[in-house]
Amino acid sequence: MSEEILISVKNLVKKFSIKGGIFSREMGRVHAVSDVSFDIRKGETLGLVGESGCGKSTLGRCILRLMEPTEGKIIFKGQDITQLPLGQMRKLRRNLQIIFQDPYASLNPRMTVESILGEPLDIHKICPTRRERHQRILKLLDLCGLRREAISRYPHEFSGGQRQRICIARALAVEPEFIVCDEAVSALDVSIQAQIVNLMQDLQKELKLTYLFIAHDLKVVEHISNRVAVMYLGRIVEMATAGDLYQSPRHPYTQALLSAIPIPDPNFKKERIILRGDVPSPLHPPSGCHFHPRCPVARDNCKRDIPHLKRMSESSAPSHDVSCYYSAQSL
Repeated sequence: MSEEILISVKNLVKKFSIKGGIFSREMGRVHAVSDVSFDIRKGETLGLVGESGCGKSTLGRCILRLMEPTEGKIIFKGQDITQLPLGQMRKLRRNLQIIFQDPYASLNPRMTVESILGEPLDIHKICPTRRERHQRILKLLDLCGLRREAISRYPHEFSGGQRQRICIARALAVEPEFIVCDEAVSALDVSIQAQIVNLMQDLQKELKLTYLFIAHDLKVVEHISNRVAVMYLGRIVEMATAGDLYQSPRHPYTQALLSAIPIPDPNFKKERIILRGDVPSPLHPPSGCHFHPRCPVARDNCKRDIPHLKRMSESSAPSHDVSCYYSAQSL
């Protein structure tokens, strides 16, 4: 992993308008992502975890400008891509790819594997001749652990794990530098998940890739990530190296999440932290700290003031940032 910053997200906000009535007036706004900032270094995997509906996928798609952010900056290799016109952004998409969650829905059932993998090559004009295009597709199949005979087959002829390998091959076709893995293994069986995660790690080393790995399976994230960011209701509440976060979680929400991980030892007793209440609606998020209605250590100022990510002074890791007034002493 390099110290060079590949992507820098600064104060990113994404709101969705809800319209209704005869004149389709704006009735409210869903606060999907609220003032999120972080950096991703070249060659690293940043894991992004949190409950369903907390804004993980929206954040990933805003970074790629598959959704337009409401506010904020996304700086890729020193260039603010939120200001680029669509023509220039289309050229840049060769460097920014995504692997979707559902391998059954993300592949066109009427296209062969050759057409699926050849489409991005045609769009970006990577292979000038048919022979080069065909050889490039065969190389992608080899790279992702698929047989070459698969080139003439259709998606319905493959298993879920094989389809996800096709999705990975499609993302790699244009030789990207950065890939958003949006729940890329959550729709697969556990044994297949391990194979896909190992494949992604091998590809990262071989091709010098950088990942934003979005998932809700905390054990998978721990295995593949260099650093982990925890999201709650549109905000990042904690960020640290994978080892430090899993061994010494500081935010009450992170502690509750990690306490829910099952332990495959019936003799090991682990205290489960049960959070009170339900996740608030992003349409009307709480004032101050979004987590305060469910937090066991919340006080009056948590209801008024928004805590920002701050470096923990006693952390042994190079960086451990927490968005909480009472988790521990901050710098």
